Amino acid sequence: MYQVRMGNAVQERQGALTQGEVLPRPSSSQSEGFKQGRTVLNSLLSGAFAGAVAKTAVAPLDRTKIIFQVSSNRFSAKEAYRLIYRTYLKDGFFSLWRGNSATMVRVIPYAAIQFCAHEQYKRILGQYYGFQGKALPPVPRLLAGSLAGTTAAMLTYPLDMVRARMAVTPKEMYSNILHVFVRISREEGLKTLYRGFTPTILGVVPYAGLSFFTYETLKKIHAGRSSRQNVTFSFFVVIFIH
Repeated sequence: MYQVRMGNAVQERQGALTQGEVLPRPSSSQSEGFKQGRTVLNSLLSGAFAGAVAKTAVAPLDRTKIIFQVSSNRFSAKEAYRLIYRTYLKDGFFSLWRGNSATMVRVIPYAAIQFCAHEQYKRILGQYYGFQGKALPPVPRLLAGSLAGTTAAMLTYPLDMVRARMAVTPKEMYSNILHVFVRISREEGLKTLYRGFTPTILGVVPYAGLSFFTYETLKKIHAGRSSRQNVTFSFFVVIFIH
């Protein structure tokens, strides 16, 4: 009797399948969400790594620029070379990267947020203007870059101020990044961390917009080139953007 019932159940199941019954599959929205999350994570990690490599490579020049900005000495290529050479003789080779750890604390999240935000703004604007999966036209391309730069600057601005402080002050004044935050908060107030924010944003909007606009335009032109050329091109573009 048991075998007869089991046989009937199997026949009924097979019959239902032959009539078009579809077995449950993973939801397309779930797979799309997983894919989107993976894309965001890849953008964050790639942007963070690119920003760290580019800024570390030009850190001595960046530090020299800041020193000239806060001093009364007139800038020239010759004077910049003398400053770098005197710093090397006085404090050693690695002193040229003084403040680079603070720079990394700012650059890594800034680059990660900026590149990730740029990809998301491109996707959103592409859907809005009907260019999803294609290169955006000039105006949305410029807008996506400006929004990405503004988003990154808003979230990481205090870190930029801390980086500047550590780069131009004596080593004995601040022991680490946290010490800079604590001392500024106590002695000057939390508002100091966002001092100069408005003019910075006014500069970031056209700068980031034009940078990513140029990047996307050149990337489109170089789309048919070899992968090695594209890697070199992308590295120099990262330095240009930052």
